[in-house]
Amino acid sequence: MDQPLVLLEIAGRIATLTLNHPEKRNALSRALLTELREHLQQLAGRKEVRAVILRAEGKVFSSGHDLRELADCSEADATSLFALCTEVMLAIRALPQPVIAQVQGLATAAGCQLAATCDLVVAATEASFATPGVKIGLFCTTPGVALARAVTPKKAMEMLLTGTPMSAADAERAGLVNRVVPSERLASEARQMAEQIATASGAITALGKKAFYQQLPLPCPAAYDQAQPIMTANALMAAAQEGIRAFLEKRPPHWKD
Repeated sequence: MDQPLVLLEIAGRIATLTLNHPEKRNALSRALLTELREHLQQLAGRKEVRAVILRAEGKVFSSGHDLRELADCSEADATSLFALCTEVMLAIRALPQPVIAQVQGLATAAGCQLAATCDLVVAATEASFATPGVKIGLFCTTPGVALARAVTPKKAMEMLLTGTPMSAADAERAGLVNRVVPSERLASEARQMAEQIATASGAITALGKKAFYQQLPLPCPAAYDQAQPIMTANALMAAAQEGIRAFLEKRPPHWKD
């Protein structure tokens, strides 16, 4: 039996998704993307899961698309492959649970897109990020969508036009990475972040994640128009009322969701 390309482990309130094809540098092949999509669909309905860690086996987080699938491919094949990749990226953003990318090595092209799409990124000191498609005549147009929403347009264009890898430290300064830690602390740092997120109400975290991305592209007045009714509805929810009472009574909240 073939080894799964993506592993799913659930421990308590935290799920871990592992890209499990290190011999192919965790390339985002059609098969791997399909398995990842299926796991994301499953997790979307698991209300007991409060946070997700996305990690990878081996030295490379992900080398991007499997170029063998694009060599001499038909228009239909290319269209379906990129559509599948986009579907996976959008599924991560739509997932009720926050997703933390645990990046231990190189994240390049669509692999960089995958990391940038996650809600948070914890990287090892040795990690690096690149969108080098321009060097082989395949500009990283779709990875650029996620990249441009994580760093400034100038920095995104520099990465897209030059293909030069960005170190983890530079990625943190640019806003692509939240935290950089030594490799021996990478897993514990990502886990600690996930556990902190998991202490909150799952329903409130899901509401907040969705609302954040809805208002993000809007001008400031329109963003407030979008956010204010959600804030009002949130204040009336049972979880918010429990949290407020717990704060006033100086006790831990007891979440029911």
